[in-house]
Amino acid sequence: MMNQYEAVFIITPVLSEPQVKETVKKFRDIITDNGGEMIHEEDWGMKKLAYPIQKKSTGFYHLFEFKVNPLFIDRFETEFRRDEKVIRFMTVRLDKYAAEYSQKRRNLQKEKTEKEA
Repeated sequence: MMNQYEAVFIITPVLSEPQVKETVKKFRDIITDNGGEMIHEEDWGMKKLAYPIQKKSTGFYHLFEFKVNPLFIDRFETEFRRDEKVIRFMTVRLDKYAAEYSQKRRNLQKEKTEKEA
């Protein structure tokens, strides 16, 4: 059985753009290599942190929405903890209402970008 999850993680701001993309790709590959299905991905860019983490006041935010076997989540979060480039992460299981809301949000975002184009 596969559940739907959302993971937001913050990557240290001292990395170059290619290093950030490489780190994001690493976690995307971990999901897909373990039988997961990527639903959506957002790059929120560099943002100011609410409070300093490891003496840093900014970080690169990234969001993944994916479906995966629940047994995989512990291994996935262990990978976040092991990677020194990730300064914070949070993984949340989406219930059916949260998944519907997330789909609506994506559709609205898509419509908005189509109108601007």
